[in-house]
Amino acid sequence: MAIEILKLTLGPIQTNCYIVGDTDTGSAVVIDPVDRAGLILKTAQDQGWTIRDILATHGHFDHIMASDELKRLTGAPFRLHRLDLPLVQLLPQATMAWLGVEGPPAAEPDGFVAEGDAIEVDAIRLEVLFTPGHAPGHVVYVLRSENTVFGGDVLFRGSIGRTDLPGGDYETLMRSIVDKLLPLGDSMAVLPGHMDNTTIGAERATNPFILDYLHTNAR
Repeated sequence: MAIEILKLTLGPIQTNCYIVGDTDTGSAVVIDPVDRAGLILKTAQDQGWTIRDILATHGHFDHIMASDELKRLTGAPFRLHRLDLPLVQLLPQATMAWLGVEGPPAAEPDGFVAEGDAIEVDAIRLEVLFTPGHAPGHVVYVLRSENTVFGGDVLFRGSIGRTDLPGGDYETLMRSIVDKLLPLGDSMAVLPGHMDNTTIGAERATNPFILDYLHTNAR
C-alpha cells in the first residue's frame, strides 16, 4: 500500500487543493476543488490516477469553485457537511461579492459527511471530524495511515481561521482546535487550506492563539 499526496495552490486567494492517490490501484480523492478543474484532473491523470471522490472541508467559495466542472469531468460524487449547503448554493453571489465577477454554480452535493464518518476509497481512509467555527459546517479529514490531517481553514502555521465571516465564531473555532485537533498528537501533520504545512506539535508549542486560549481557560 502506498499513498501519495499532491498539493495545488490555486485561485485568487491562493487556496490549497489536495489530491490523495492510492498508487497501487490508481484511485484518488480530491479535497477542496478550488479552481481550474482541468488542471486538477490533468494532475491526477499524469500520475495515472482516477478521481473517485470529491470532498470539501467547507463551503466557502474559494474551496469549491471547481466542484461542478470537476464533478462533470470525472463523474465523481461531491460531498461536504450539510450545514454548509447554504454556502454552496450561494457560490455565484459569493464570487461576485469577493471578486467582482459571478462565478459558476457549485456542484450539487451527492451526499453529506458528518462526524464519525470514514470515507474509504481503496487504501485511502479519511476520518471526518466536525470542526465548526470558521464555517458552520467545517470538517477536517484525518488520514491516519500518513499521520496527516487535511485541516481546511481551522488551523494555520502560527495562526487560525478567520471568524469574522457569517457563521463564524471564535470560541467555537478554538474549541474545535483544542478538542478535535490537538488530541490528534504532536506528530500529526496539518495540511491547511492556505499557506504552508505545519504540525500539531509546532502549533501547540508556538501558536499565539492556542497559547493565549489555553492560558486564559486554565485560570
